[in-house]
Amino acid sequence: MSRYWSPLVHRLTPYVPGEQPKLPRLIKLNTNENPFPPSPRVVAAISDELANSAEALRLYPDPNADRLKEAIAARYATAGISGRQVFVGNGSDEVLAHTFAALLNHLSPILFPDITYSFYPVYCALYDIDYRTVPLNEQFEICLDDYRQPNGGIIFANPNAPTGGLLSLPAIENLLAAWQDSVVVIDEAYIDFGGESAIPLVNRFPNLLVVHTLSKSRSLAGLRVGYAVGNEELIEALERVKNSFNSYPLDRLALVGAIAALADERHFEKTRRAVIDSREQLRQDLLALGFEVLPSAANFIFVRHPRHDACEISVLLRQQGIIVRHFKLPRIEQFLRITIGTTAECQGLVAALSEILGQSLSPQ
Repeated sequence: MSRYWSPLVHRLTPYVPGEQPKLPRLIKLNTNENPFPPSPRVVAAISDELANSAEALRLYPDPNADRLKEAIAARYATAGISGRQVFVGNGSDEVLAHTFAALLNHLSPILFPDITYSFYPVYCALYDIDYRTVPLNEQFEICLDDYRQPNGGIIFANPNAPTGGLLSLPAIENLLAAWQDSVVVIDEAYIDFGGESAIPLVNRFPNLLVVHTLSKSRSLAGLRVGYAVGNEELIEALERVKNSFNSYPLDRLALVGAIAALADERHFEKTRRAVIDSREQLRQDLLALGFEVLPSAANFIFVRHPRHDACEISVLLRQQGIIVRHFKLPRIEQFLRITIGTTAECQGLVAALSEILGQSLSPQ
């Protein structure tokens, strides 16, 4: 620690991102990246932007990202979403950061699950926001009835991270109908892998904000594009914070790449389905090896073995060039979060685990 730091910095415990190791022949299943490349249209759009508008790189990008907002709104046109109801930022992490500052910083504590995205308490510390965690049940599920208590806002991921559990849209609708006095933020980073988005509820519930990212189902983690959808009053608050922080969060290449990705529904559906199919096959394979596998609607699974230590398994996997995520946290220290990879990567993982556990898969 430094005597030059502010008191705030001394209080912070920063978020720890998944490791990005530089190992040869690595099977990397620790950061929930999509195993498939983005749409070819993304590469073409970025190449065209560089070829045709290289001179424009000396100019700032559109601070309002109007074309991207309209492309996002068009995707939800049947829900009556307009471009004025869309906010964009440098990945959903920045969108969430502005959300905590703009909409969740009130006198009463906000609520979120005890096992969830570990950036939420980091934002609370950064913005001096009081919070209470609401325990998942014994099945590691979010129980929305437990959130019907006084609060300064509610936020949860759906599907939840790192557990992968999914809440139904009717359950979310019941919470929104019962609790309209504070903002409810639903972080839908993984919704495309098996859930139904709450965005169609936005125009019925003015306190609802839904946050998305193009990092997961659109394979654009390297471009850093996130967005939120809500009523215009909530979006205006986010814009005010953003324009007090950084008016140009998305560069020209990210803007054209994101628009191109959203335009290619065929590629999106093909790769999304491939991830879902791989997830279900990996689930069956790990069950055959004796793992407990929590239900998942995300591009990862959360597993534990009743007879083997999770940390030890992760170390032994690493020795074979396979990286998974282990959280040394209460209640989940015996779980591993495993990103869904390609078929070959998943098969490599299963083979390594079979060797580690000293058993083979049961015949299919």
